[in-house]
Parts: sequence; C-alpha cells; structure tokens
Amino acid sequence: MENTALLEVRDLRVEFRTREGVAKAVNGVSCTVHAGQTLAVLGESGSGKSVTAQAVMGILDSPPGFVTGGQVLFQGRDLLTMGEEQRRRLRGAKLAMIFQDALSALNPVMTVGAQLAEMYQVHRGMSGKEARARAVQLMDRVRIPAAKERVNDYPHQFSGGMRQRIMIAMALALEPDLIIADEPTTALDVTVQAQVMDLLAELRREFNMGLILITHDLGVVADVADRIAVMYAGRIVETAPVHQLYEAPAHPYTRGLLDSIPRLDRKGQRLHAIKGLPPSLTAIPPGCPFNPRCPRAQDICRTDRPPLFPVAAGRTSACHFWKDTLDAR
Repeated sequence: MENTALLEVRDLRVEFRTREGVAKAVNGVSCTVHAGQTLAVLGESGSGKSVTAQAVMGILDSPPGFVTGGQVLFQGRDLLTMGEEQRRRLRGAKLAMIFQDALSALNPVMTVGAQLAEMYQVHRGMSGKEARARAVQLMDRVRIPAAKERVNDYPHQFSGGMRQRIMIAMALALEPDLIIADEPTTALDVTVQAQVMDLLAELRREFNMGLILITHDLGVVADVADRIAVMYAGRIVETAPVHQLYEAPAHPYTRGLLDSIPRLDRKGQRLHAIKGLPPSLTAIPPGCPFNPRCPRAQDICRTDRPPLFPVAAGRTSACHFWKDTLDAR
C-alpha cells in the first residue's frame, strides 16, 4: 500500500441555515485517506457522513448549506479554494462518487450505455463508436451479464443490484484516484450487498485507489475497510483500524452500535439498542454530544467537550472515559 496521502480533511465545518436556527452538520471533521486504502465512515442518519462527502466533492447545495471552515486537501491542493471549473474537471477524472439511490442518480431517458459512453466522449474526446466499446468493457468489468446486449437497456430495466453496478462502472470510467461510495448497498438484499462490497474491494486493489465507504451498517464494512471513523452529531468520535475497533471499541457510542448488531455467537440473546435519539443539530448539548444517551456519562461529560484523545497508535476516541470503555470487553 502506498503511503501517499490522497485526501486530507482538516477541521471541516459545514452549517445549514434554517428557520429553526443554524444546524452544525459537520463540526470539525479531520481524516486522511491514502492510496489503496479504504476508510469506512460510520454513524446514524444525521451524523454528518453524507454532508462531509458532499463538501469534499463540491456538490453541497448552497444555500442552505455552507462550508464555514477547514481544508480539503486532495493530492496537496485545497479543493475549497479552487474555482468551480477546476473542481468540475477533477470530478470524474480524479474524484468520483457512487450515490445511494442509483435509480435517481441515473438518467431515466438515456440508455445506460449512452450514459457511460458520454463520459468518454466529454472527458476523453472519443468517438461514439470508441466510447460505446468502452462502455461495454466497463459493464463486463463490473460483471453485468450479456453486456453487449444490455448496453441498450434503460435504468429501470435493471435490478437494484445491477443498477448499483452501473453506478460503480460510471465512477470507475475515468480511473479516478479516489472514490466516495455513499451508502452503496442501501435497499439491497444481504447477498447482493456482499457482492457489491466484494466488487468494490476488488476494484480498489486492482486500481490502487483510495475508497471512502459511508454507511450506517457496521456489518457491511467489516471485511473490506482498513480503517473506520465513527461520526456522531457532526463530529468524529472514534477512529481505529477496523479489527481493533470491532474487538475493543473505545467510545460508548461505538460500543452501542456494535451491541445492536445480530451475532451468531449470541443466539437467543436480546439486542441492545442505544436509548434516546441523536440531538438536534441546531441545539447540540454542551459537553459531549452523546452524554444524554450515554450509560457512562458523568458530570464532566455534561460540561466539557472531549477532544479526540490518543488511545494507541492510529487510534483516537472523543470520550473522557475511553479507558473504561476499552476495558469493558
């Protein structure tokens, strides 16, 4: 694995200005992705995962969303200070995104082959014939059966899993250095989820690209991620190599997420849900944002917001009592 930092996000902040007040959707997020590495970003709905991805890609709806601080360094260049034309040239060619709802992301009145070919024609200046041949190759690469025949089909003629493969093909078309996959397995059955995740892992290795997987499902990324960043209320609350996090989480929120996953070795036992709901982003509580739901919360948790404490090499936790959580196996 190369040690080149493809993406370095530093203290990123994004706000949404609403009638109810200013929602701090991303509140000081920092992370790094290297070539050939997969970073999984986990958290409940509303934790800021997708907004972080949209800010990195430069596709945040503004208004109501505004990047209010931080840096997004891609191969050493700050994307946030680039003009829109510069960022547009990077999207697809260097940075690509796989969206959650493939049916909505694909153009319903164009064949999938035409949509794939268009990328080669616009960005590579290929003829229609060359671009179409590349489209078929791509569909073959992501294992769509009978690609030569199906290149003329429309998005609605494909199953959910096959549509997601088309989205992966579009993201790969120009061989970008980094792909962000936003909930790529949502609404797919378990078998298809596994196939899609295996395909992404295989393509990452083949192209030595960086991959950011955004998901709320810890079970989906266990076998494909190298590192995990757990988000809550717009902040990263824990980072760790994937296997270390699964073996011994260092934040009570991560512990709660893990305890809510069905496990074969706990057959017949009740699943533990995290009590309460995430806070409103317009009224984040003082201290640790997780303190109203945390079984370990003490007075300091309600007054002092914890920084990301170093837990071990490559591990951090935004918990005043991370040692207690780490030891409670």
